[in-house]
Amino acid sequence: MKPVAVTGLGVVSPFGAGVKAYWEGISGGVCAIRPITLIDTEGFRCRIGAEVPDSLGGSARRSRADRFALAAAREAIDDAGIGRAERGDTALIVGAVGGGMLEAEAWYWQRARGGAAPLPRALASCFPSSHVDVVGSVLGIGGPRETVVTACSSGAASLAMAADLVRDGVVPVALAGGVDALTRICFMGFNTLKLLDPAPCRPFDRDRRGMSIGEGAAFVVLEEVGHARARDARVYAELTGYGMSTDAFHVTSPHPEGEGMIRAMRAALAQAGITAASVGYANAHGTATPQNDRIEARALREVFGDGGLLVSSTKSMIGHTMAAAGTLEAVATVLALGHEVVPPTARLENTDPDIPFDCVPRVAREVAVEHAISNSFGFGGQNVTLVFRRVA
Repeated sequence: MKPVAVTGLGVVSPFGAGVKAYWEGISGGVCAIRPITLIDTEGFRCRIGAEVPDSLGGSARRSRADRFALAAAREAIDDAGIGRAERGDTALIVGAVGGGMLEAEAWYWQRARGGAAPLPRALASCFPSSHVDVVGSVLGIGGPRETVVTACSSGAASLAMAADLVRDGVVPVALAGGVDALTRICFMGFNTLKLLDPAPCRPFDRDRRGMSIGEGAAFVVLEEVGHARARDARVYAELTGYGMSTDAFHVTSPHPEGEGMIRAMRAALAQAGITAASVGYANAHGTATPQNDRIEARALREVFGDGGLLVSSTKSMIGHTMAAAGTLEAVATVLALGHEVVPPTARLENTDPDIPFDCVPRVAREVAVEHAISNSFGFGGQNVTLVFRRVA
């Protein structure tokens, strides 16, 4: 794959708005998983999550998720220095699942309990496709627009699609990202499945008990390397390859041997034109469920063998941010390459003996890595692996 330059980053995370707050949080091993305040958690086994501090402002006519998406996308495109004139040919790809469901739930909840429930303006943006419309119209993005819905790999899939558009010469620049806000249906559903840990999650720990949910948004500006150089843009890293696969095994469970994960990782390495030995760091999907962590580790071992690969999970600090996870973790991977610092797996005390990797427990590791991968795996076995290369 012809490499694609990463020239802009934007984030809204449980640490607040901005890439700076996000990097300081994850590189510092800070856990942002706390008691949930957005919804009523009375009676649930798990009552915690990683909420975004609601200090973004913006119009009440927009859903919480739309405001996340707009703030992160604006930061990314401003960071890249893409002016209004250039945005007319820029593509916009957004990975989403929940849309503005939080506001729709609040309206339904009030109405179901017999209260007066006038339709809120934000209810019009309850579909996942609302984000691409809001971001595109406000920021003046005039190129192709797409919404990607592949469960929890949606954000990573948006970057893969955007990279293709740039690499194939369809557009010179693409803005791609993922967004999700915490919702009742998500929180209640994962509680019902008994997949949530009552305490902050502990990926790869021998005593892990499940995941923590989170929310946020992240966007990345991608452009052809020559285009970036011609306008003297700052290049954070290069997206050199991706792999996508579907297990077709089960509605929620991954293939027990990680078959689809293995295919996605190998396809990504092949497209990047590198060997497994060239990769120094994997930002893992790392949900902290007993089954998923073990299967992902099995897949990583099959592709990379035992030993040298550093592996960590950003979800140990910001929870599982659903459709936003793939892009938030891609940003973490890009920043790790640039800062030569691998973020830790917070709260990891005793690594599961079935996981034969250095999972960077509790404290970030200063190490220069040339190639890194970011894994994102969704319900239904929807697998995406992205490969990034550090730029000197």
